[in-house]
Amino acid sequence: MASRTSPARRPSTTRRWGRSACAAPCSFPRTPGADGIGYGRDYPIFWIDRFHPHGVKQHTAFAATSRAQVDAFHSAAVAAGGADNGPPGLRGVETGYPAGYYAAFVLDPDGNNIEAVFREPSR
Repeated sequence: MASRTSPARRPSTTRRWGRSACAAPCSFPRTPGADGIGYGRDYPIFWIDRFHPHGVKQHTAFAATSRAQVDAFHSAAVAAGGADNGPPGLRGVETGYPAGYYAAFVLDPDGNNIEAVFREPSR
């Protein structure tokens, strides 16, 4: 996966939200920096910083390792002040999702759509 950057209107608020919503439930270690913070398993792949224009809304998806991790992400993200944008559950193939696509969506404090997704193995 390529590195993504999410714009932050209020970096400290967005960093706190990211720490609660992404780092803990998704087991993403964080890499703090003076002007931003990065998250990722082996190396930072997702950054929250103050340099990118916050008026541009983005959609970022994190690959979860289980349904439970998707559920934990959604609960933590909403508890941390994110807005529910689609509760955890299987998404329908009739709406364009592949079979076994289990996901949850939350709007972060800056209105970016953050998703956690677990793709169930084919049977």
